[in-house]
This record gives sequence, C-alpha cells and structure tokens, in this order.
Amino acid sequence: MYDTSVLHLRYCDMLDRPAVQRDMRAPIMWAALALVAAALLVVQLGGSLSGMGWGQAERPVASVASTQARQVTDMTVDDKAQIMAEGTTAQEQNAAIALSSSPVEQAGGFMVNLASTSSQATALRCLSQAVYYEAATEPMEGRRAVAQVVLNRVRHPAYPKSVCGVVYQGSERRTGCQFSFTCDGSLLRTPMAGPWRQAQEVARAALAGYVEKSVGTATHYHADYVLPKWAFQLAKIEQLGRHIFYRFNGNWGRAKFLSGHYSGQEHIPAINLLALRQRAASNDGLIEPVYETGLTVAPHVTDRHATADVGGRLDVTKEWRLTIPDPVSASSRYRDAVAPAPSPTPSQATAEQRQPEMPTS
Repeated sequence: MYDTSVLHLRYCDMLDRPAVQRDMRAPIMWAALALVAAALLVVQLGGSLSGMGWGQAERPVASVASTQARQVTDMTVDDKAQIMAEGTTAQEQNAAIALSSSPVEQAGGFMVNLASTSSQATALRCLSQAVYYEAATEPMEGRRAVAQVVLNRVRHPAYPKSVCGVVYQGSERRTGCQFSFTCDGSLLRTPMAGPWRQAQEVARAALAGYVEKSVGTATHYHADYVLPKWAFQLAKIEQLGRHIFYRFNGNWGRAKFLSGHYSGQEHIPAINLLALRQRAASNDGLIEPVYETGLTVAPHVTDRHATADVGGRLDVTKEWRLTIPDPVSASSRYRDAVAPAPSPTPSQATAEQRQPEMPTS
C-alpha cells in the first residue's frame, strides 16, 4: 500500500525547486506533472473505495475436475442402483446415521431481480416446481430447505450455474435425474392452486435473498423411507419433515466453496411427454396425488365455503365412501318412511271434510 502523504510531499517539493519553476512552460514538464497528479488521485481514490468495501479482489472460484463432476451427478435417489434400503428398514438405518459434529455454516443470500427479464421469471418457475413437486406436503421449513439446496448447487462448482440447469439436470435420462419429478412423470400432474401459490412464495423469497439457515450449505437430501449409498459419503445436517439434508465433507461443504457465479441465463429443456407417460404407467413411476387440505378438487373462485369445509366434495384422504342403505337391514324409521300411508278412519275423514278451505290469491 502506497503512503499518499509521502508522494504528495515529494510532488510539492519538486514544484518548489527553482529549476523546475523555470521550465514550467515546457510541454514535457507539464505532462509529467499531470501524470504525477493523476497517480496521486488514483491512489487516494483507491484507498477510499477499499475502505467502503469496493475494489477488493473477488473470491477465487473453486474448480472441480471432470471426473469429480461425473461422480457427483451419479449421486441420486432416482437411480435404483443407488438405493440400499426402503421402507421402515431405511428409516431405521437413516436414524442410526449421526448428525455431523461440525458447525453448520451459512450460505450467502441469493439476490435476483425477478421483475427485470424473462430468464428471471423462468428461474422463479423452475424453483417453484422444485419446491412444489419435491416438498408440497412438507412443513414450510422443509420447503424452504429444498429451495436452499437448489441455490446452493447453483453456486457450487460441481453443478450448473443456473436455477433451471440445476433443477433439470439429468432430466434427459430415463432415470438418474437429480430431482426425480423432472423424469418420473410428476410433471404430468397439474399443480393444486393453493400449494402452488405457496411454492411460488417460497421460491420468490429465496431468489430475493432469504436463507434457510437450518440446512446451511446442504446440496443433497432424500426422503427418510429410502437409503441411498451416498448418505454415508456426505455429512448429515438435519431432518425436516420426511427429508434428510446433507452437505459435502471437507472444503466442498464449506460456505467459501460456494463461489460459482450465477449465469443469469435460464432455460427449461424440452420434455419428452411420451417417456414421462410411459414411466408414470410403469411400476417404478407411480404418481402419488397431492391434495390441498384433504380436497380432491381445488375450490372455485366463487366458492364461499370455509377453508375446512369440504362442501360436498369427496375427501378421499379420509377414506370416506358413499353408501346407500340396504332396505332389508335399514332402521325402523326408514321402513316407516317408505311404507304406504294407512287409510284414514271414518272419524278422521269426517274431520278433514269439515276443515274450511284456505283462500286462494
């Protein structure tokens, strides 16, 4: 760092010399003085900007070898070869894996202006899809954690540098995509109105700088009812709802390693709908429906019912079934209702005849 006060004194001392004063009219001397003054200005301005946090060297971007990147892309629960256990066995073994003893470092906020370009709107759509299809029924903290994982990957050198690139990575493969919903047929299911709005809110907040601190620098997660091989290769951070979150071990899992620069170029790849339908119809691609507060039909805009009122809609999540009573085993009240009316007695008939007629209008 230069001492600007020393340079300034030398500059003034040079001006005070008689020889210099006699030659001030020389163009070369004027040029030299101008260069000295410009140098002083640059040094002083640079010091001011550094004090404000400007002009500082950027964090070096970490690099990842191609072989390491390929190993990372193979770490997915969509590949059945990666699954070691399922069901209650997987839940028991997952619970036996201890949480990492290292402190959870916080990733920086991801700032994107969603109102400026179509690419940013596309980023919002891709992140909303990930939150919805991966975690629509999870607690709110779990949904935010899924969004955090996506954005952590965007800044990790081993992954694409766009939101849609991360979300749809591997979607061109029949199996092995990074986020299962992009290749298992889930996209054939139209989102429910309420959960989709909530997914958009979570995605919008994440792209505007919200950080889900509970999962730190996590780049992986899986449901607790499956156990992938790579669960033993990563550091387990937290379980939120049904999802267990992990980060890389060593420097790869440090916050300083999330140094990749967001490209700003977003694109949703073409989806092979025929392949999605084929996989959805296969045994390994069954789609579980997602319901909004137990309803099978989204409320219409004119619906005035309360939120908890199913209002005549069939709630299959409660296993309700429409039934028609059997007349043979029905109650006596039902039998009385369907039985023919008895004939009136002579006294009742005489009384009815004496009743005055009601006036008609």
